[in-house]
Amino acid sequence: MTTPLTAPVHPEPITPPTPREQLLNRIQRDIPIVQRPYAVIAEQVGLSEAEALAILREVKAEGVLRQVSAIFDTRTLGYQSSLVAAVHDEDQLDAGAEIVNAHPGVSHNYKRNHAFNLWYTIAVPPESDLEAHVQKLHEQSGARLTRLMPTLHLFKIGVEFDMTGKEDWNAKAAPQYTSEQRNIGYAVTDLDRAFVTEFQKDLPVTEEPYADACAALGLSIAEVAAHAEKMKTAGALRRVSAVFRHQKAGFTFNAMGVWAVPQEEVAETGRRMAEFKAVSHCYLRPTYAEWPYTIFTMVHGRSKEEAFGKIQAIHDEVAQGIDHAILYSTKEYKKIRLEFYKPEFYQWAKDNLGTDA
Repeated sequence: MTTPLTAPVHPEPITPPTPREQLLNRIQRDIPIVQRPYAVIAEQVGLSEAEALAILREVKAEGVLRQVSAIFDTRTLGYQSSLVAAVHDEDQLDAGAEIVNAHPGVSHNYKRNHAFNLWYTIAVPPESDLEAHVQKLHEQSGARLTRLMPTLHLFKIGVEFDMTGKEDWNAKAAPQYTSEQRNIGYAVTDLDRAFVTEFQKDLPVTEEPYADACAALGLSIAEVAAHAEKMKTAGALRRVSAVFRHQKAGFTFNAMGVWAVPQEEVAETGRRMAEFKAVSHCYLRPTYAEWPYTIFTMVHGRSKEEAFGKIQAIHDEVAQGIDHAILYSTKEYKKIRLEFYKPEFYQWAKDNLGTDA
């Protein structure tokens, strides 16, 4: 078992969060689809609309705020997706990663401290063969071994950084988005596709950020909000929110805690792990002869000590005696937001697989 660094669960007590810190936390949860959403949020955190917009424009200019856009669920929209772990010879790793990066469906790609040294996520449209795409990347990138690690159960997904630095490492909150919110088999409409195309764009930090999307869709803000609620109910839309750049926001270290939880215990243990606010992703994934870990928990920290301390908190409360390991990124090869319905994907499939998808 890999033992995390010993670190306190509770940071030192400090002053209450400022309105600015509350704003930066708040916009990660959701941004309401109303005509002037920042006026609503500003009032909630004790700022004026003008003050809130000034802060957000500043953090965007600094590169901390990457974008404001909708977050969609790939599975509910019919896309197939998976985490992929691969083994590369060290001297071939960078070259292999570049080949993987060229796939338009690959959104994240990292080197990690493990024999499985390349980890990437890939998503393909409903009509595509996910395994064929991964097999082609395996061959082209020169991997010695590639394993698909799809989500068997989603206990939690939702990245929310504590921008105050004042939250306990073992703080709890009910997950906003789990497998139960997904509606596999949802019939995606033409309006859904148009909505996704507009709302996956970086929305402007203005008084009326939805104006352009409403005009493109030919709908009023009330009609757009009503359709958004329909997609939320179906599980296709999680929320509209701000996305921060981890490094720029100060979260320079991530840790993926992987746990060999017995199958008869995964439901309860996964549920409890997902309740930790520090956990941004919690999944049940398949095991292999060389990979015994069933549950994955991702955390982020301002330091290695903080990230490992958050894993330690999970261990101490939920997983004592369970074999586990901590994998962390040692190099970031690619990190983008997945964009749906992009023609570049179909061109890649034609060029590399000889198919339309």
